[in-house]
Amino acid sequence: MTAVGSRPLSRADRVAVGRRARRLLPPGEQGELAPPPDRQDPVAAALEQARTRVPELVPIRHRRMAASPFTFLRGNARGMAGDLAGSPVSGLSAQLCGDAHLSNFGLFGSAERRLLFDLNDFDETHPGPWEWDLRRLAASIVVAGRENGFSRKKRRRAVRRTVRRYRDAMAEFATVSALDVWYAGLDADELRALASPRLTGKQRGQVDKALAKARASDRMKAFAQLVEVVDGRLRIKADPPLVMPLDALLGDADRDEVMRFVEALLHQYGRTLPSERRVLLQRYELVDLAHKVVGVGSVGTRCWVVLLRGVDDADPLFLQVKEAGPSVLAGLVPPAMVPAESPTNQGERVVHGQRLMQAAGDIFLGWHRAVGFDGPTRDFYVRQLRDMKGSADIESMTPDVMVQYGELCGWTLARAHARSGDPIAIAAYVGDDDVLPDAMVRFAEAYADLNERDHAEFAEAVADGRLPAAPPG
Repeated sequence: MTAVGSRPLSRADRVAVGRRARRLLPPGEQGELAPPPDRQDPVAAALEQARTRVPELVPIRHRRMAASPFTFLRGNARGMAGDLAGSPVSGLSAQLCGDAHLSNFGLFGSAERRLLFDLNDFDETHPGPWEWDLRRLAASIVVAGRENGFSRKKRRRAVRRTVRRYRDAMAEFATVSALDVWYAGLDADELRALASPRLTGKQRGQVDKALAKARASDRMKAFAQLVEVVDGRLRIKADPPLVMPLDALLGDADRDEVMRFVEALLHQYGRTLPSERRVLLQRYELVDLAHKVVGVGSVGTRCWVVLLRGVDDADPLFLQVKEAGPSVLAGLVPPAMVPAESPTNQGERVVHGQRLMQAAGDIFLGWHRAVGFDGPTRDFYVRQLRDMKGSADIESMTPDVMVQYGELCGWTLARAHARSGDPIAIAAYVGDDDVLPDAMVRFAEAYADLNERDHAEFAEAVADGRLPAAPPG
């Protein structure tokens, strides 16, 4: 791909780039798993990561990761990134999610109030080899399929169909204009239309229920669940240790000082928004904030929920202010695949990647850098806490449902990669046969074996106390 003002590569040239990459690393070799011989063991990796996290929350992270091989995979993006870095790459780059497992796809609301299906986690986004995202998606299907009791044949079918959908979608994107790729998206109505012919009546009802639940999961529902009135003032409810409001963390004297500090940060963050969104943000005033535990891999990072108020108490706005450290892919991607000019603020990196990959983004998506209460300077990104969000229940999926869900994820990932990568070159590399799908099946099964061994070692360390873990509940 070339910049505006220079002569763009022709379609034939871009096909040649993909075919040359295919000769250098045949798609069939994508099935090989070659972790580095000096790979870090999962217990040492967890202890190292704990050093930069909130100490009181680290045991919660360990408990969640130890729960199952799938939750371990979710929390171990860093470990898998290191394993992928030991293998040859195609040399064709795109903006990566960096953590494209099954649970990081879902529903959310666009500015036009359409319910969209897309990637929804970009903490690890980074330029890199497109196949790394596809490998993580394929591995997550096998890990989840094993937990759900699927046979090897049914797991293979789910992975193969997912990768075929990625292949076919990329071929489609290779034939249309760059603008058509950019405009492509999958809304709730299209999702239901695609899935309905292959679902039973009961399954269609479950899809409709999930869509309705996502539409209802908005700021007003968050307000009802998270806010109470104390002495006539709105306050975020405490749910220790998962939600810790400011009042529970500080005394009254310190509260005013912290609120002034946060107001200044919100003003600073507002400068990263488009001018019209800045006007909208200025219509809200800061009311309260709380520290909130989120996800699996993110547990222990600094994440704040900020409650703002508009004209009255019936006009709330929740913002999530989440710490952004370096991507797990940083330093592992071949240098030639990383642009010379990349964001140095890690919050900006997340926002930049999300805007590149998502069909539509949160209207309040922005970033800032701040000196924390404990001294160190940290980067953060900001988005709405809830805006018509919905996620799939992976644990309850039948084999047929996982096949269909995997196909949706495969199409979505291809569209996300086609926005920043070269769909013509990638499509030429992938080809129109089943060599890559079959290779990804082999890789996914092999990686699921490795993940199970790592999870067993991790869970043993939790059981014997080498890794502190919070009790269930």
